[in-house]
Amino acid sequence: MTVPPPPSPTAPDPAAPDLAALRADLTADCSRCVGLCCVAPAFAASADFAIDKPAGTPCPNLRSDSRCGIHDRLRDRGFPGCTVFDCLGAGQRVTQQTLGGADWRSDPGTATTMFAVFPVMRQLTELLWHLIEAATLLPDGPLRAAVETARARTEQHTLAPAPDLVALDAGSLRAEVGALLDQVSETVRADVPGRARDRRGADLMGASLRGAQLRGASLRGAYLIGADLRGADLRRADLLGADLRAADLRGADLTGALFLVQPQLTAATGDAGTRLPAGLARPVQWAGTTFERRRR
Repeated sequence: MTVPPPPSPTAPDPAAPDLAALRADLTADCSRCVGLCCVAPAFAASADFAIDKPAGTPCPNLRSDSRCGIHDRLRDRGFPGCTVFDCLGAGQRVTQQTLGGADWRSDPGTATTMFAVFPVMRQLTELLWHLIEAATLLPDGPLRAAVETARARTEQHTLAPAPDLVALDAGSLRAEVGALLDQVSETVRADVPGRARDRRGADLMGASLRGAQLRGASLRGAYLIGADLRGADLRRADLLGADLRAADLRGADLTGALFLVQPQLTAATGDAGTRLPAGLARPVQWAGTTFERRRR
């Protein structure tokens, strides 16, 4: 059969919100951090990491200036997991805002606090990422007001002192915001023409979905590891929490896809023909890959 080409790209709407600008403070700035992502988390030797590293122990590749010594060759050295991680600005918030410019190297007590706060802050910045997007999708009304309230409350949590952040029930907050984002998703996808059936939480690991019509489907939390999504129509699909590791998105159309974060794209394979949602960057490792349409 012939795989149909994706729809022609439309010109950007000049009135559309600039998501990249709205999320400017959710962009990692390693110059204002002290390498927290290279110290706080644990690594397990696997396809993602070449070594075991306990939580709170510096990666041996971390230099004294808080930079990675092999940053330009992480994949070649067996650390692809590092290339897909993005703190969404949590690192500099903890370093500069919560701990006032402290460095974990200078005091064991400070180190313990920083390492405990970092994963909580990372959850908060991800929630802010989604809530900012959600607000741009809705007209004025009760649902948008609820989103804006949740965003303001989440932002307030990021400003809390370290003990309050450590004590924060981030799981409950995530569940609460997740339910709100679910309402947003249903509202935004309700009028999608030819909306595909929902595959929420589906096990689609390695699935052959080349050219699949998934427009407007909920793929929230779906396992799409290694799935063949070449040329698939994912316009306005809900991809919150979908696992896209090694998924092939070459030639796929993700225009208007909901609730993606940059690490999801970075973990996948794509090319110059992959159409992305607003506010997301094309991963550098996609350069040079191409999707060749063929008859079969």
